[in-house]
Amino acid sequence: MSARDDTGLRDRVEALAPWFHNMDLGGGLWTAPDHFLGNYPRFKFDRFASALPADLTGKTVLDIGCNAGFYAIEMARRGASRVVGIDSDPRYLAQAQLAADAVGINGIEFRELDVYRVAELGERFDLVIFMGVLYHLRHPLLALDLIREHVAGDLLLFQTMQQGGDAVYDVPEDHPFHVPGTFDAPAYFTDPGYPKMHFIERQYAGDWTNWWAANAACSQAMLRAAGFAIEAQPESEVYICRVAPVPFQEWQNGPMAAYPARKPA
Repeated sequence: MSARDDTGLRDRVEALAPWFHNMDLGGGLWTAPDHFLGNYPRFKFDRFASALPADLTGKTVLDIGCNAGFYAIEMARRGASRVVGIDSDPRYLAQAQLAADAVGINGIEFRELDVYRVAELGERFDLVIFMGVLYHLRHPLLALDLIREHVAGDLLLFQTMQQGGDAVYDVPEDHPFHVPGTFDAPAYFTDPGYPKMHFIERQYAGDWTNWWAANAACSQAMLRAAGFAIEAQPESEVYICRVAPVPFQEWQNGPMAAYPARKPA
């Protein structure tokens, strides 16, 4: 029986509402047909899908903050041998499992886990997806550090909300306390292209979990600081990165030691 005729499936979809991923389950059944962004996240994915490997045969994928499983399902469709989706919200995980079952995708492992506990997975993945999560976190750079330290094996697909412009200032290797001969702070701190993270104290778009909005320079600087080399930026807020040496390795041997697991290869 098709999803369009399956009253039971429709009832299960409605019971798990609201859905943030508007997904086509077949037979005319969508998870969020009145979504304020329309066909989301499909329309967004279509803008950068070609920048990812079309064939993931033999590859492993971790989707952090998988929500209703859209990206995990898409990576399984590309042939990934193992796909794990984690989220801290059990309702999202129930949505993801329902969606995967409805479209006939088997074998995705969905686990209730947040990004600060990724070391518990005990493995590295060829592709880590970290889309639309960073700005919801109280400790965003820590999250990137933990991903790099414990689960990132090769590629990272990253997206975060950005505000403040796309300019990128070429910052110096070392910052003086003040302009030589004066007590003035260097002028580049106020340059629009200097890395800045805007802190949202209250709510953004009615959501109190939206804590941060980086400018483009800050997103890129944070990725580099965590040990990721940006290879492509197929969309303004989307970055494809590879694992790279972590700058200031002392960080790994100091504060990061509080989050034990094997060290990066």
